[in-house]
Amino acid sequence: MVMNLQVRDLMYFAKVAELGHLGRAAEALHVTQPALSKCIDRLEENYGAALFERSGRGIRLTDAGRLLQERVRLVERTLDETQREIATLGAGLSGLVKVGAAATIAEFIMPTACRVLHEEAPAVVVELQIGMNDVLQDALRKRQLDVVIGPLGRHDDALVQIPILADDVVVAASATHPLAGKRATLEAMSACGWVLPAQSVATRQWLEAVFAAHGLPAPRAAVMTSSIAAVPRLIAETGLLSFISRRNLEAGRFTPALVELPNPVTTMTREFGVVHRNDDYLSPAARRLIEIVRAQHDEVTGTTETAAAKGRVKAGAAGGRANGGR
Repeated sequence: MVMNLQVRDLMYFAKVAELGHLGRAAEALHVTQPALSKCIDRLEENYGAALFERSGRGIRLTDAGRLLQERVRLVERTLDETQREIATLGAGLSGLVKVGAAATIAEFIMPTACRVLHEEAPAVVVELQIGMNDVLQDALRKRQLDVVIGPLGRHDDALVQIPILADDVVVAASATHPLAGKRATLEAMSACGWVLPAQSVATRQWLEAVFAAHGLPAPRAAVMTSSIAAVPRLIAETGLLSFISRRNLEAGRFTPALVELPNPVTTMTREFGVVHRNDDYLSPAARRLIEIVRAQHDEVTGTTETAAAKGRVKAGAAGGRANGGR
């Protein structure tokens, strides 16, 4: 079928679909209602299907119309992105990079990465959103973010995952907790209260699965929070346990000090990395930020761990390793 479509017709269709009324859409678009009707007629003739049906005093989309509306939204996003990307080609490293970062990454990696990028390209603006990984991944899929830096999950054809570093999540307590300095068993931990993220977060799901596998009830959440920054003080003030990155237990980071309750059964190894959509053009600024993040880690640990991390991610993806949230 040969189609004679214009982008303008599709944009006009989108406005009619949004407002559900030809007259109001014509006013919003500053065109006459007959001209808008002809636009819809052309689209229906080209597609061979009715796009609207009458509903009271207005109109509503048919099934074919809803499908076209979905695809037109994709066209709009693509045109917007293309305009932005072409502009960056002539301007060098500039523009906006929308980055989502898990709390641990935001604290340990992003400050240096942002400093280096700003020194190289002061015209680039980094919009940093810190949150739980499941929320960030959803925003990435919806094209609300360009890049996510956080825990890597299972293989997904729609996403490119670049491993950077390994991270262990462990049970943590205040240094004054009764279990501190002792061999903490699952039974002893099970009797304690916890500071935990929401049940939708994979680190909590992993921890609960460990207790269930040993015939014990899930850790009892006395406090639920998505803020990693609030956890240390909560642990110190309440005497609760938590499940956080071992990187947060470095000496001198928090007062009162936090300690790990070492137990291999409750140690979850995960991989941090960079994730972006597989079907998208990355701006030069976004690509440079990814290069900086990777180089920053290589300078600290060498390339050996990064290479090993790649192997672990593949193994974890095959085995369904948890996609940690913090």
